[in-house]
Amino acid sequence: MKKLVLTFILNIIASSIYCQTNDSISIKLTKELEKIFSRGYINGFSVAIVNKDGTLYEKGFGYSDKQANKKYTAHTIQGIASISKTFIGVALLKAQELGKLKLDDPINQYLPFKVINPHFPNTPITIRQLATHTSSIGYIYSTEKYDYILKKKDNKGLKVKNVFRLPNEMISLDLFLKRFLSKQGKWYKKKNFLKNKPGATFKYSNINGGLAAFILEKATGESFNEFTKTHIFKPLEMSNTGWFFNEVNFENHSKLYTSKKDELAPYQGINYPAGNLITSSSTLALYLSELISGFSGNGTLLSNHSYQEFFKPQLTDENYEQRHKDVYSDQYNIGVFMGLSAQGQIGHTGGDHGVVTHMFFNTKTKVGKLIIVNTYPKKEGRKQFFDLWYTLEKYENKL
Repeated sequence: MKKLVLTFILNIIASSIYCQTNDSISIKLTKELEKIFSRGYINGFSVAIVNKDGTLYEKGFGYSDKQANKKYTAHTIQGIASISKTFIGVALLKAQELGKLKLDDPINQYLPFKVINPHFPNTPITIRQLATHTSSIGYIYSTEKYDYILKKKDNKGLKVKNVFRLPNEMISLDLFLKRFLSKQGKWYKKKNFLKNKPGATFKYSNINGGLAAFILEKATGESFNEFTKTHIFKPLEMSNTGWFFNEVNFENHSKLYTSKKDELAPYQGINYPAGNLITSSSTLALYLSELISGFSGNGTLLSNHSYQEFFKPQLTDENYEQRHKDVYSDQYNIGVFMGLSAQGQIGHTGGDHGVVTHMFFNTKTKVGKLIIVNTYPKKEGRKQFFDLWYTLEKYENKL
């Protein structure tokens, strides 16, 4: 009995020391991040550090609305840009588990319009090729002229980018895709496709994401936003998360900025699955923790077999003209819409008008981190962004 009591007391002491140490490290990390933030090129951001058991650190800095002096917190929401594509990957694998599709199915098995590379008309494009950006669909720059739609018509005093279009120009995702990819489409061009055989060459393209999500809709009979809500957001308790403004509490949405002074007019994308998920660092941390658990064989969203497929390197040197070997390059290799770096980091980056994001975890330490920024940084701001990121890296294994 005395031995049990002594063990209990020692455990309490050890836990107390651990908590005090962890609090001390968190305070130091916060001070360093605050010092970098004080350079003044970014208006607001939030960060999180997680492992498979949960969130180790989360905090917001600066302002979500500079003019109103509203603080940016860990619960402030905004778009996360191309990190959104990783949710397409999870959704595709869940649909495969449900028997609704297979990754190696030809895409025209599901589409109401034909998508064919005109340079290789007899070679089918597969869902897997969309998910690994080897579909032979190029990066179609003209999509940016039609993708961005203003939230409202009147945006007096706010910056309206020349690619932003009026609300009445909103069209459905399927019509958007058809106009670019179907031979009968309004914006179709042969140069929208590479002169490379489907499956041969890696070429990152946002339209791969939208097309994969639309195929999921046709295969499951459910809209992509509802499917992800049912199979990802609700199971992970990802509150105030959605693809459209009307799916979230917009009062908690950060203003977005193109510079320290210039506030952007609110916008959304027609090709929304490729980059328009709205969430907070606190909630995205739940997702990143689940990804680490899935990588470790303990995930809850997908089976172990599906998670292995999700994270498996799908490409080889033959698929690349050049491979980037940076620590946080998300294009050295690809899982299923999941970036794999050359140096043991798994995750994705994101960038859009007024948005910069990073989300990665270390495959050895099983610790991950993320950052969401509401200001698209210019030269000095980019250095500030990466100094924030590498400060998280410095502390991630100390917590």
